[in-house]
Amino acid sequence: MAYELPALPYDYTALEPHISKSTLEFHHDKHHAAYVTNYNNAVKGTDLDNKSLEEVIKHIAGDASKQGLFNNAAQAWNHSFYWNCIKPSGGGTPTGPLAAKINEDFGSFEKFVEAFKSAGTTQFGSGWAWLVLDNGTLKVTKTPNADNPMTAGQIPLLTMDVWEHAYYLDYQNKRPAYMDTFVSSLINWDFVAENYAKAI
Repeated sequence: MAYELPALPYDYTALEPHISKSTLEFHHDKHHAAYVTNYNNAVKGTDLDNKSLEEVIKHIAGDASKQGLFNNAAQAWNHSFYWNCIKPSGGGTPTGPLAAKINEDFGSFEKFVEAFKSAGTTQFGSGWAWLVLDNGTLKVTKTPNADNPMTAGQIPLLTMDVWEHAYYLDYQNKRPAYMDTFVSSLINWDFVAENYAKAI
C-alpha cells in the first residue's frame, strides 16, 4: 500500500512573492518526493506495508534500529501537512472557536505569535515549529529533524518548516524574515481551524 506523494494544493507560483516557484519545485518535487520514495522502498514487503503513515510513525518512534525509516515516514507526513498549513493570501488572524481558544490558552493572539516564532528561532539546525493540542490545551512546541508531536500524544494543528530548504532560496540565512512572512501572509487558518474542530 504505497504512500503517494500528494500534489501541492495550489500552483507552483501561487505563493509568490513570499515563497518562490523554485523553492516549491525543489521542496516538493525533490525533498518531499525523496522522503516518499525512500519510505515506500523501506516498507515494501514488510509487515508495515499495510499500515497508514500515522500508524507507522507511532509504532516505530523511539526504535533506534528503525530511525532511518522513521525519518522518511515522519518527513513524508510532516511535509504533506505543511503544504496544507499555508495558502495564497493566507496569514492574518484566526476566527471563531480557534481564536477564542488561542486567547484563552496563550493570553492573546500576539503572545501565541511570539511563542510560535520563538520556537522556530530557537530550533537549532533543522526542524519544525508546531501548534498542538495537548490534553485539551493549545501549546507551541518544536521538534528537531523529522520528529513529530504525535509521538508524544499531541495533536498537530499547524506546523512551520524551519529546515533551510524551506526558505533558503528566497530568504538565505534570514530565518526570522521567513517566519514573519509565514505568520503574516501564509498560514491557512481555515485548515488549522478544521484540525482543531476534529481534535476537540
